[in-house]
Amino acid sequence: MAIERVRVFFRALGMEDRILEFDVSSATVDLAAQALYCEPRRIAKTLSFMVNGGPILIVAAGDAKVDNPKYKARFGAKAKMLTPDEVETLVGHAVGGVCPFAVNDGVAVYLDESLKRFDTVFPACGSGNSAIELTISELERYAAPAAWVDVCKGWNDAQTE
Repeated sequence: MAIERVRVFFRALGMEDRILEFDVSSATVDLAAQALYCEPRRIAKTLSFMVNGGPILIVAAGDAKVDNPKYKARFGAKAKMLTPDEVETLVGHAVGGVCPFAVNDGVAVYLDESLKRFDTVFPACGSGNSAIELTISELERYAAPAAWVDVCKGWNDAQTE
């Protein structure tokens, strides 16, 4: 189970006790926000794409949407999301629990600029009923992104914290 891989990952960092598990689903932005009693925009959703034959993850704020022209300009390809079966096989986590931690080898992680307006965000932890609260610097440290990117829209108009 993917949450166990994430638990081992955070255990090695002395942070396993920060993983939150819920009795309810947190598999979507809205469900996660309800489980965490926070605004949906603070959920760090992890989206899975195929670029040049390999999987990538983009972690973005809950209120951000991928902007196809920005995505194509950054990655040189049209945004093609992975199917649920591809996500589990290629990334190592099932849809609803995808996160940038303890992923399969060869998966590149990117963090979207939409996250930088928050002090803390809540990414999933490998299951459809888990999350962890991380500062942006912690997210950057533990997700080990290939880069920060600006490939989303719809969040700039949102009230900032």
